[in-house]
Amino acid sequence: MAVSSIKAFFECNISKVWDIVTSLEDYAWRSDLGKIEILSALQFVEYTKDGYATTFTITKTDPCKRWEFDMENENMKGHWTGIFSGNGDGTEIEFIEEVTAKKLIMKPFVKMYLKKQQALYIEDLKKAVAD
Repeated sequence: MAVSSIKAFFECNISKVWDIVTSLEDYAWRSDLGKIEILSALQFVEYTKDGYATTFTITKTDPCKRWEFDMENENMKGHWTGIFSGNGDGTEIEFIEEVTAKKLIMKPFVKMYLKKQQALYIEDLKKAVAD
């Protein structure tokens, strides 16, 4: 299992960051996504711009504090945890991904892939928060 985490600070209130991250309807800020299909209140599918699908099942929602879900596609399965904390100056987030590759050939590349995806997500989120 590969584990990767990333932290970032945003100079805005926690509810704005929370609303952007947890919205399944407004995802245009994500440069890697083509669409999101909502299956139920607890399950959704993200499609990359190339149409590659990953299914997410929400396992915990504690508004403006914590959001967690299980994720799975044909290449991996894992768990994502988002921790949100705010103070008078802004919002800090920490996103932690724990992923197991389903294909042996992919195992050496999983952590590098996670780091790249997390960095892109934070870059996109910084732009979205600034709007």
